[in-house]
Amino acid sequence: MKIRNQNIFNFDKNKNFNYEDYFVSKSNYFAFEILQKWPKWEKNILNIYGENFSGKTHLSKIFLNKNNGLIIYEKDINDEIFKKLKLYENIILDGFNYKTNEKLLYSIFNLIDSENKFLIINSINPINEMDFQLKDLVSRAKNCLFAKIENPDDELMNAIILKNFSDRQIKIDNKLIDYIAKRIDRSYSKISQFIYKIDELSLKKKKPIDFKIIKEILKKGEQI
Repeated sequence: MKIRNQNIFNFDKNKNFNYEDYFVSKSNYFAFEILQKWPKWEKNILNIYGENFSGKTHLSKIFLNKNNGLIIYEKDINDEIFKKLKLYENIILDGFNYKTNEKLLYSIFNLIDSENKFLIINSINPINEMDFQLKDLVSRAKNCLFAKIENPDDELMNAIILKNFSDRQIKIDNKLIDYIAKRIDRSYSKISQFIYKIDELSLKKKKPIDFKIIKEILKKGEQI
């Protein structure tokens, strides 16, 4: 990866979903390990849930790099999607927010079981706590494997901050990373927002990221 030394060009953020870019800690170990154990699962449907930016999509991309599969989103779910689903052994429904037609979702569950396929559902909240109206879907949603990605621990905090800067092609001193990690909320989404604010202010001032810029963002309370 080519790293820029905090220059002032406003490049688009490009996320890397490579295996070597995924940092495993106790916060995400279970979700990571269960994907490594595929296809030796007790059930064919796995729900990985956790906060936005917690790495669910990254894990899915790693999984698909190793195994034949298809990633879909709620907007893709319609009567025509089943023709495509039949072609793949592994289906990943990413960013599930409970906006799908329940009958279609139930039909996907049935397809997974009847054809011995595998379904991974990525969501913020566990699907067994979602307020489905279709009774059969409520029952099926409870009969899944569940893997929660917890809030980041200290090791993961530092790794995520570093990755956020790297995705923006910014090289930053470890002292600054440690300083940020000790002063922002232990939240994936807030880490991402905070790094965005730092980068934005650095570009605006046409100055490299330093303690002064970080303190300015902290003072404004814009880490939330």
